[in-house]
Amino acid sequence: MTHTKKAVESAIQKLRDEEVEEDDEEANDDGNKVTKPSLTPKTPVELAIDFILHDFEMAEVEPISTYVDFGEREFLVADERGYDHLLYKMAEGFLFTSEGRILDDRLKLNKVVRELQHSRNGVTVITEDGCVYEANYVILSVSIGVLQSDLLAFNPPLPRWKLEAIEKCDVMVYTKIFLKFPYRFWPCGPEKEFFMYAHEQRGYYTFWQHMDNAYPGSNILVVTLTNGESKRVEAQTNEETLREAMAVLRDMFGPNIPDAIDILVPCWWNNRFQRGSYSNFPIISNGKVFYNIKAPVGRIFFTGEHTSERFNGYVHGGYLAGIDTGKALVEEIRKENERESESQTLLLEPLLALTGSLTKSKPETVSNIHKCDIPTQLYLSGKLGIPEAIL
Repeated sequence: MTHTKKAVESAIQKLRDEEVEEDDEEANDDGNKVTKPSLTPKTPVELAIDFILHDFEMAEVEPISTYVDFGEREFLVADERGYDHLLYKMAEGFLFTSEGRILDDRLKLNKVVRELQHSRNGVTVITEDGCVYEANYVILSVSIGVLQSDLLAFNPPLPRWKLEAIEKCDVMVYTKIFLKFPYRFWPCGPEKEFFMYAHEQRGYYTFWQHMDNAYPGSNILVVTLTNGESKRVEAQTNEETLREAMAVLRDMFGPNIPDAIDILVPCWWNNRFQRGSYSNFPIISNGKVFYNIKAPVGRIFFTGEHTSERFNGYVHGGYLAGIDTGKALVEEIRKENERESESQTLLLEPLLALTGSLTKSKPETVSNIHKCDIPTQLYLSGKLGIPEAIL
């Protein structure tokens, strides 16, 4: 144990020293800076430490952007009601509910949208079971992974600038596998919540956590996998994953530990309604890429955590982005109404010129208006004494 502890401390210190050296180089402004090649972790311990410092937090190797606005504290959601409870509580503000149940026929559940036909006049939504819905506008909140997949068809297709922006956004896969045991065999107590496993393969069942602090007596262990390892595990059976995980645990805690009695493996990547856990804009992207992902296409507005500039990748990012998109749509509807009102006024002016003097009597005015061959409906000013005229 002493040798292992020294190896871990040495690996951590090596990575810390590298960060200090990089900071010193950035602070040197003599114009002749020579950047030292990045230290690549090689040993199992170094790989494990590097995974903890980067992959566990961000789901991919650095560099990656992150935004923190709620302090440095981290919270584990341990409410047994889950996120569903939050959604239902928010829905009570605008949907008909009764005793915690949504009873509103405006909400269509278990409908898989497969095609969006859009034009300057509106949007037609076609579902997998053949249902058709028509709307003036649509807010599309599917994930960036779904946008990159072939689940949705757009007719006409999305413009090139939109497709290029969607393809440039990375999709992260972040998997927490839960294993339940008949009894606890791992150490508990202060500063003993997390365990690290060093392996030649980066991210191979590296980071473990017990749930005793959140759920006392639950006898549950959680292991975190990311990206390549997540996809590899999703491609195999739960039985194979369980065998791999148990081999790692027996390597860590000895051969006499009990078998897990249950396992839960979320499949974010293979789920066609998710196709990944969350979005991440690569370091090479710029503000234009983000703007184009967020920008509407005609009457289709896009929202989701991938459209949140400050909180992409987080649940609250999706929530706040939805609010912003809703406000943007309301503003667009207001502008559209103003444009329609202005166009009616512009159309009315030449017609009034054809009627002659505005001092004519009501029958004369109507008679002159009917001489105009314009197939539309006009609403004339109340000053003429004519509330409505249909041509």
